[in-house]
Amino acid sequence: MSALGAALDFVILLLVALIPALIYLSWIRRTERYRTEAWGPLLRAFIYGAVFATLAAAFLELLIVEAGTAFSTKYPAPEFVFLNGNSSWGAFFLVLVIAPFIEEALKASGVVARRGDLRQIADGPVFGASVGLGFGFFETFLYGLGAWIAGGLAAGIALILVRSVSAVLLHGSSTGMFGYGYARSQYRVPGPGSGSYYLLAVAMHSSYNALASLATILVVLGITGVAVSFASLVGLLAVIAFAVLAIEHVRTVIQTADYPALLPSQKFRPGLGRPPPPS
Repeated sequence: MSALGAALDFVILLLVALIPALIYLSWIRRTERYRTEAWGPLLRAFIYGAVFATLAAAFLELLIVEAGTAFSTKYPAPEFVFLNGNSSWGAFFLVLVIAPFIEEALKASGVVARRGDLRQIADGPVFGASVGLGFGFFETFLYGLGAWIAGGLAAGIALILVRSVSAVLLHGSSTGMFGYGYARSQYRVPGPGSGSYYLLAVAMHSSYNALASLATILVVLGITGVAVSFASLVGLLAVIAFAVLAIEHVRTVIQTADYPALLPSQKFRPGLGRPPPPS
């Protein structure tokens, strides 16, 4: 393939990954009726998730897997097999535990970085979804590049489209829920706060990854044939349904928390929390 052809494929994959994420961002933004966020802060949150959170997560996950593999190689006890990144159990540990905790923490840092923009509780899930969608976009683009290298442009586009209706929405939803909890804490609303909603985001992420790994789990257990193909289809439909329901729940949370009482022309009512933090 010529350099021009490769560059054109790169741009196509980038646009196929970016456009759905931006459409989702606009959809989430318009969920707020009373104080719709300006595009500038939302795009900065999106870029934070796409660039910093994604690359930092990849680096930390690689570091932890390398350290765990070295440890389990030096101490090859059965109870440490899950630390070996070259084993099936190590791969599951990465997908179900390490990745959710690290990625949700880094995405959460993007919400905390925008705390000055939280003018009301509904802004928390909006900015959380923005960071998560940015993360999901860039991660999906990188996966698409890998598929393109292995199987060509059609394979890359197909993978990106599947992830755009599943993983991208999941990342936006999980960080959106953390954003809601963080905003509740900022406004001193009684009940669960940032820590609880961070664990919720991790649980959502881990559950999604478990559904996506159904076929792989069967293979590790020694099951092959039609059962694996069926599990692949079930897993695909399950993660799409999970992601769609999750993002709809985030939109419901935004609509519920979108207080008209926080408009500049109105006074704060008791019980709605303290005034927004200064920017």
